[in-house]
Amino acid sequence: MLFEKTYGIDLGSSSVKVYSFFRNKTYIEKNMIASKGHTIIAMGNEAYDMFEKSPTDITVTSPMTFGMIANLELQEIVLYSMIRKIDHILGFGATMYFTVPLDMTAVEKRAYFHVANGHWLKKNRVFMVEAPIADAIAMGVNLEDPEGNMIVNIGAQSTEVSIITGGKIIISRKIPLGGRQMIRKRYNLQIGTRTAKRLKMVMGRLSDPKKEVRKVVGIDCISGLPREEIISSYVVNDGIMNCLNEIAAEMKTFLERIPPQISYHIAKQGIYITGGSTRLPYIDKYLASYTGFTFNLSDFYETSAVTGLEKIIRNKELREWAVPVTQRKL
Repeated sequence: MLFEKTYGIDLGSSSVKVYSFFRNKTYIEKNMIASKGHTIIAMGNEAYDMFEKSPTDITVTSPMTFGMIANLELQEIVLYSMIRKIDHILGFGATMYFTVPLDMTAVEKRAYFHVANGHWLKKNRVFMVEAPIADAIAMGVNLEDPEGNMIVNIGAQSTEVSIITGGKIIISRKIPLGGRQMIRKRYNLQIGTRTAKRLKMVMGRLSDPKKEVRKVVGIDCISGLPREEIISSYVVNDGIMNCLNEIAAEMKTFLERIPPQISYHIAKQGIYITGGSTRLPYIDKYLASYTGFTFNLSDFYETSAVTGLEKIIRNKELREWAVPVTQRKL
C-alpha cells in the first residue's frame, strides 16, 4: 500500500478534508464553488473569498447541504481540484475512503460512488466509513465496548448524535442545528454568514462573557437597504446559547430513549463531543451544566472524522470498519 494513491475524504457542508497517505498530511479547503452561468470561476478557498461579495451574475455555493451531497457534479469538481493540488495526478486508479452519514439510501450511496467515479475522477476504489465510527476511532473510543458510548458531532449545519455499543451504532439522530444557526436575525437586520461566523468566534463566550460591541453592516429586513448596526456581545452569546440549548435538549431526549444501563455507563464515562463548532470556548462545560452529563472534548474539532480515516488507512486491523462499495452493489 506504500506506493498506492490512497485518500481519506470527509465532505462537509463547510469544508472538504482530504488525507493523503503518500504525503501523510491532511489538507483542508472550503467546500465552495463560484460559477457564472455554466463557467466555473473559482473553487475551494478562492471561491469562499468571493462568498457574499460577488456580483449578482456570479453564484457562490456549497455542493453539500446539511451533510448530504446536493450537487454531484460540483462536488466532484471541488474534490478533483483538491487532489490535483495535493498530488498532481489525474485522479485515476486511487483508493478513496469516505466518511458518510448513517442510514443512507441507495441513491445517496450512489452519489458518493459517482463523486469518485464520474467525469473527472475515474476507476477509483471506494470505501465508506460511517461518520460516528470515524469520529470514535479518532478520539480513541473502544468501539467493542458492550456498555456503550455516545458520540456527538456539532458541524456547520447539523449535529449528529450516536450511540455505539458492541461494535455497532444502535441508534443515531441528526439534528438540523449547527454553527451556522448560532447567529440569527437581530435588530431586524440580516447579516451574512461570514460576518456571523466572525462575530461568533471573536465575541462568543460561554463562560464569563466580556462586554464588548462590534459594528456590522447588514440588510434591513423592512426596507431591504444596507444598514449599519452596533452588535453587542450579549446578543451574540444569546444566539449561541439558544442554539446550544436546543441541541442539549435534543441530547437529553435522545438519552431518555436508550436502555438505562447504557445511559448509566455514558454518564460515568462521559459524552464524546467533536466537530468544528466545538471550538467555542467552554462549550463542554456549558453543555455539562445544561444536561448534567460530563463531556470529553476532542482535540481534533472539524478534522476528527478525517483523522479517524487516517488511522483506518494506516492500521490494517481498523479497516474492518470500512465497507467496500461498487456500482454493482448499489
